[in-house]
Amino acid sequence: MKTLPLAIAAFAVTATAAFAAAPVKTVKTEKGEVLAGENGMTLYTYKDDSKGTSTCYDKCAVNWPPLKADANAKAEGAYTVIDRKDGTKQWAKGGMPLYYFIKDKKEGDVTGDGVKGEWDAARP
Repeated sequence: MKTLPLAIAAFAVTATAAFAAAPVKTVKTEKGEVLAGENGMTLYTYKDDSKGTSTCYDKCAVNWPPLKADANAKAEGAYTVIDRKDGTKQWAKGGMPLYYFIKDKKEGDVTGDGVKGEWDAARP
């Protein structure tokens, strides 16, 4: 009977690690490979941000939703977690916060790349 508690404990550690990892993958688009969230939607960086700091709030964050991080998320390789001024956490790559674009509708869309010369599709 001791194996069942050990199996449950091992599963809990594995599950926690899975939720803590950056929820990012690479997808192919008409503009080459880009980073995407688990849902396959392209991720972007904002030139007005600085490493470790998001400046996209209010209407900006409605149009460019941040890639939110779970409270237990941990940095992994190039991926870090930043604190937003609204108390939430956000994933970043190379320190630069990651966002979705509201006008992207399906996996592989990159309609936000180059918007106003301020937004770039995040690259692997």
